[in-house]
Amino acid sequence: MTSNVRTGIDVFLNNIAHRMHGKRIGLITNQTGVTADLEGNIAVFRRLFGEGLCALFSPEHGLYAHVQDRERIGNFIDPESGLPVYSLYGLEESPSDSVLQDLDILLFDIQCVGVRFYTYLTSMSYTLKAAAVQNMPVMILDRPNPITGTRIAGPMIDKCLTSFEGACETPVMHGMTLGELALFLNETSELNACVEVVPMEGWIRSMWYEDTGLAWVSPSPNMPTVDTAVLYPGMCLFEATNLSEGRGTTRPFEQVGAPWIEANRLTTALNARAV
Repeated sequence: MTSNVRTGIDVFLNNIAHRMHGKRIGLITNQTGVTADLEGNIAVFRRLFGEGLCALFSPEHGLYAHVQDRERIGNFIDPESGLPVYSLYGLEESPSDSVLQDLDILLFDIQCVGVRFYTYLTSMSYTLKAAAVQNMPVMILDRPNPITGTRIAGPMIDKCLTSFEGACETPVMHGMTLGELALFLNETSELNACVEVVPMEGWIRSMWYEDTGLAWVSPSPNMPTVDTAVLYPGMCLFEATNLSEGRGTTRPFEQVGAPWIEANRLTTALNARAV
């Protein structure tokens, strides 16, 4: 299927990359940071900018999106590029001042899933705050909201219950891309960051991810398909109970259960509701 959409990285490579030459670049990404040809952004930027790409930063689940949820990650050297990788889900949750002082600009290129409690949104927000302190520009290479940009649902977060899983004042389904969220949070939360968004071309708000023609690259171990992302906003709420939402199975967030459930009693009760 031919893609109808050019994501921020492809627009960046065609129109903006020349502005990065001579700059010391930090890249915040994971395995979802790919071009339309599925080439990883780290390899592309190393080829274009050479030693100008100085540092990598990874969110929850790690640089290769293979670490399970809530597992803290340390800093390491990426064996492929030889670059230092600073974890944003370890002892520190945002880029440190000491690292930022050696950079000129941050590029952020990660596929999110359109839900407030998916922590890549939090990592972006914390990055903007840290960059603002250093007066460092941040460029967001935008990607689609896989569950469309038209569906806004769920309550706002209670301010007394904020956490890394809920750090931004949006509904559960916020209906924005990460680029739009960056501009929104920068204004509403008065972050005062220098933010530039590289927008997509061809993306329409009503598009589901399948409509874009882009290949789905799993952004975390339990988000293997677009169907998972569609169900995630509601099914993830079962994590607050003593039920399993299917993590570790082949169909996470597509099923819910527990060994102690009496299946016949449950189905009888549910059928009786006739909803």
